[in-house]
Amino acid sequence: MSEANSVLLGTIIDQFHLEVLYGPEGYRERRITIEDVNRPGLQLTGFFDYFDRERMQMIGLVEISYLEGLDSGEREQRFDQLFSYQTPAVIFARGLEPYPECMEMAQKHHQAILRTRENTANIMSLLIAYLRMALSPTITRHGVLVEVYGEGVMLAGESGVGKSETAIELVKRGHRLIADDAVEIRRTNGHGLVGTAPELIRHYIELRGIGVVDVRRLFGMSAVKFESSIDLLVNLESWQDGKIYDRLGTDECFANLLDVEIPTLTIPVKPGRNLAVIIEVAAMNNRNKRMGHNAALEFSRQVDDHINRQYLKNNLGQV
Repeated sequence: MSEANSVLLGTIIDQFHLEVLYGPEGYRERRITIEDVNRPGLQLTGFFDYFDRERMQMIGLVEISYLEGLDSGEREQRFDQLFSYQTPAVIFARGLEPYPECMEMAQKHHQAILRTRENTANIMSLLIAYLRMALSPTITRHGVLVEVYGEGVMLAGESGVGKSETAIELVKRGHRLIADDAVEIRRTNGHGLVGTAPELIRHYIELRGIGVVDVRRLFGMSAVKFESSIDLLVNLESWQDGKIYDRLGTDECFANLLDVEIPTLTIPVKPGRNLAVIIEVAAMNNRNKRMGHNAALEFSRQVDDHINRQYLKNNLGQV
């Protein structure tokens, strides 16, 4: 698995404030590539079929209670066998104290031993949720991501078409910037997409003729956001005379990003068009659609009903 789809053990230790009881050389650089966490109850009894050594191991009150019933030699044998698989880390929950045999075998096999005061269920659920987010598929796309009326709108299009200028106008109108120029897109477990900015360019935006500006410092913290869902993709393109653009909106288009279908609009750009206002309306209309109201289809039905009534009136004498 690539480094992009892994998390350093040191990052997890810092994130969850884990106490390091034993850390062999280079332990913070170990990479976690599996989003699940295992409780090695069966393994401590000697059953290792289908055991995944890539998972972190969590020892709680149940495991400690079982080990308490064994003598010192048996505990040493069980830990020796478990640690021989060299899992990324073994975490003791509830502030439990590891047995001396555990620490002895950890040093023998260079096994990282960590501890937390959180109860077992809580720390497992938090770890799994964190790893699912951190290990989810990610891509980077050229564009601008803004949050408009709670809708994550990604602006795409050729360089110089006006994406950043539209974004800064939206910020002035009270909306929030997430990313300019490059958008890191991550697929969530709920089959949605979340976008953020690379750390190096976060909160910055480039405006031709002015240069790079810090949106957070110029407009305040309320003008920026760390990440946002991606609910609508808007392609900005230069107006082409003779090209037919959608005027009703009954034909919905979608783009596929990381196997997720995202509603897509193509908006032509030419002097005199207020793109910020158009994006605002597009965001509100997209939310309307997700809530079950499609104005274009409703209008189309009204037109069809009107035509049918006129036909009946003119040909059958019915109102």
